[in-house]
Amino acid sequence: MPSLEIVNFNIVCATIGGFITLFGLVSYLLKEKFYLSEALISTLAGVVFSPHATNWIKPLDFANGNAVDLETITLYFTRLVLGVQLVLAGVQLPSKYLWKQWKSLSILLGPGMCLMWISTSLLVWALVPNINFLFALAVGASVTPTDPILSNSIVKGKFADKNIPGPLQKIIIAESGANDGLGYPFLFLALYLIKFTGDHGLGVEGGAGRAMALWFYETWAYTILMSVAYGAVVGWIAKELLHWAEERHYVDRESFLVFAITLALFIVGTVGMLGSDDVLACFIAGNAFTWDDWFRLETMDDSLQPTIDMLLNVAIFMWFGAVCPWHSFVDNSVIPIYRLIPLGILVLLLRRLPMVLLFHKKIPQIEELTHAMFVGFFGPIGVSAIFYLYIARQFLREIEVDGQEREDAARLSEVLNVVIWFLAVCSIFVHGLSIPLGKLGFYLPRTISTAISSERVSASQSMARTDDDEPSVPSIGAAAMNEERTLMSHFRRRRLPTSERGEAQTKKRSWVPRSFAKAAQHVADDLTRPANQKAHHRQNEANKDATGSGSSSSGGSPDTNNDHGGARPDISGPRNARLIGHAINDPPVSIDRAGIEDGDEDGPKVNVTSPVESPARSRRQSLEGSGVETPTAVRAGGWQRSIRFGDEAKAEVAGPEGLRDAR
Repeated sequence: MPSLEIVNFNIVCATIGGFITLFGLVSYLLKEKFYLSEALISTLAGVVFSPHATNWIKPLDFANGNAVDLETITLYFTRLVLGVQLVLAGVQLPSKYLWKQWKSLSILLGPGMCLMWISTSLLVWALVPNINFLFALAVGASVTPTDPILSNSIVKGKFADKNIPGPLQKIIIAESGANDGLGYPFLFLALYLIKFTGDHGLGVEGGAGRAMALWFYETWAYTILMSVAYGAVVGWIAKELLHWAEERHYVDRESFLVFAITLALFIVGTVGMLGSDDVLACFIAGNAFTWDDWFRLETMDDSLQPTIDMLLNVAIFMWFGAVCPWHSFVDNSVIPIYRLIPLGILVLLLRRLPMVLLFHKKIPQIEELTHAMFVGFFGPIGVSAIFYLYIARQFLREIEVDGQEREDAARLSEVLNVVIWFLAVCSIFVHGLSIPLGKLGFYLPRTISTAISSERVSASQSMARTDDDEPSVPSIGAAAMNEERTLMSHFRRRRLPTSERGEAQTKKRSWVPRSFAKAAQHVADDLTRPANQKAHHRQNEANKDATGSGSSSSGGSPDTNNDHGGARPDISGPRNARLIGHAINDPPVSIDRAGIEDGDEDGPKVNVTSPVESPARSRRQSLEGSGVETPTAVRAGGWQRSIRFGDEAKAEVAGPEGLRDAR
């Protein structure tokens, strides 16, 4: 007995597959015409399918109802997406880019990240009640790195190609890729100090000295420096191995294209087992892998990497929309909503913009003030912030007293969960809608002002003109208004007089539209028309009435036109007939030989035979009467087209002997 298998796996596959399929049908329209990012659309879809709405996707069921396991799943998902995205980001940079642009990157990654960290922490400390500055430093460190996934959606596409210079796009990609891994020192400085000095160091020993020691040798030496070295070595070895295999034709095209993605998976797994910074290692490996620019140029026209990029973006942001704690933004014990909303606005405005305006003159890629405003505003908060959120919450759960999470650690975990999720959501929506709203704000006032000004000009012209004045050329606004009135008159229903209204109501209304009825009437007339009657009799009669003569305007007699049985309409010839370009199939006698004698026989000549008698046609008939086989274009009746070459035309003029010689 068959039964329905409505389980979570089937529901999730159907939901995600159906959404990506439907989104793909209108993806160009949404992204390239309306400038909507796929991150924003995917997040909204995740909210719709989440337990907050339709309840089709139930993330907690995949974690067996355990919230901690759900956070672990989200953490691993973000690690996977960031690893693949950062390898691809490193691959798409030019050869030796980090080495060549080390001055600009050192400004953005050094004092730039420090200022972003301090400014965000100060805003959090000012607006979130009942927290100390160390808590604010932990929150600020989590949102300091700019998200590489959202950055790629901004610096790619038609808008970026038109408005963002190429060097500026590359420096944004390089900064967003490098600062993701460099968020560890900022975050763990605050976390180590909270662990060993918070709540008077309850449950741990060592104090601030041990915290700083761990920060230097564990965070900087083991996590940062080792991940940089590991990524560089693995990326370089992978490049050499791929060179070796490709030179000997050991690798096929599919494996060649997917090599960077599999390299990312390998680095995420191995560095994760070592407990180091897999995110930074992936970005460094991508740069080392394309150090000689060979792989980037080989895969520049391939669509596999952008396709994988798009699938990961849609999947991760749909997951974020489903697992985001939307209810906690209003119902929490950390910060009220009237403080949370200003915090999100101020962080987006003051987190990055002052730093870029301060240092933009020292960065050659930022040439103008408008470029600095763009770079300062578009510093999105997204996947990397959620990654550091769950890294911090995992670290804080290990701070225990008597088998329970310490009170200050639990408090910081709740602050991180509410504030970072809200800031990430604000960035996704604000940065996803900034370009379309900016375009709308730029074009809409201009359109309205143009329409109003055109109406005013047309009104003033109509008031100032008298009957004796010359009629002036109507303005654009007047033409648009006249066209609108004409359309309205066509669609307006005529009101019958009182005497005709009763008679019209007694008639049965036809359900056939007027256009269809006219078409059917024309078809019926053609079927019932006698064979010797012209198809366009009414049109010919109208032409005769207009010209005032019974002859056709083509210059031929009525008998000549009737030779064709009336199957074609009478086509009027030019009033001032002149030869334009090459000769036509029935050239005038006066230029027939002259054109050939003058050397005008070179090149093909497009010829159209005419139904009207001409001297050239008489010559063709004489050729046919002499028994000489004539070309198809010469034998055929009227309205035949052919390509005539010079030797053929010369042979025809020369007579039958010349035609035989030409053949």
